[in-house]
Amino acid sequence: MQITLLDGSIGQGIVKRSGDRPTPLWSTSVMMDQPDLVGAVHSDYFAAGATIATANTYAVHRDRLVRAGLEDRFEALLDIAMAQAKAARDAHGSGRIAVALGPLGASYRPDLKIPLQEAKRLFAELVHLTKDKADLFLIETASSVAQARGALMGCLETDRPVWLAVSVKDDDGSRLRSGEALQDLAPLIAEFQPAAVLINCSRPEVIGAGLEIIKSFGLPFGAYANGFVGITDGFLQEAPTVDALEQRRDLGPVEYAEFVMGWVAMGATIVGGCCEVGPAHIAEVARQLRETGHEII
Repeated sequence: MQITLLDGSIGQGIVKRSGDRPTPLWSTSVMMDQPDLVGAVHSDYFAAGATIATANTYAVHRDRLVRAGLEDRFEALLDIAMAQAKAARDAHGSGRIAVALGPLGASYRPDLKIPLQEAKRLFAELVHLTKDKADLFLIETASSVAQARGALMGCLETDRPVWLAVSVKDDDGSRLRSGEALQDLAPLIAEFQPAAVLINCSRPEVIGAGLEIIKSFGLPFGAYANGFVGITDGFLQEAPTVDALEQRRDLGPVEYAEFVMGWVAMGATIVGGCCEVGPAHIAEVARQLRETGHEII
């Protein structure tokens, strides 16, 4: 089977490599001060076997930059993120660039009700500014049907593939973090027809239950999990920092790859990693995929 192998943690990887203390701007602040670190992280994932570089655009949103008084850096930050992904891809000699479209406001916060037309406008601007260097757009960590709809509306004008990745509850992979059933995405999927549907930034233990549902949508599907113990109440506050989340100690490369191979056995054709999943994890996934006869594309 042909498998697309995503990279792993980008933002988290950049913050860790910088050695700086996390801020509410996450990897965006590192990108301003040490842009070459971004390209180095992309290069590590290509070397590990990933075929997609997910640009460090997840948290580059006007609303987040306004909070920090940095809205005037919006377009420049997008340019840096795209240039670093492109440089790593060109140096590697192959691969695709995915523009990460993270949620407005904050991650895992379906309670933040962004009006759909505003979401459409903000995502459409992101798509417009990055489309020339993008091979595809990856909507990430959508935690409610409304969040998914707003982002998909913003991608209507692009001719690039759009992948939708949603995040599910820590204890129930059949439900979005909003509590809505994953099955409730079906009308949205039928309406917008994204090129793929995925589950991301969720505990690997619950992803299988979610894949059983999204595979019924009839589109290519897959998953990339996080390595957090769980999403804490402390992280669900205004302008959190990622050090409010604890990294698991029981999810090394071999353990993670076992989960991924289980998803592939279910028919997943797009896999990778999210927060706290690094190049060593991706290298082990690549090794096991090849060892079992899959082709990484």
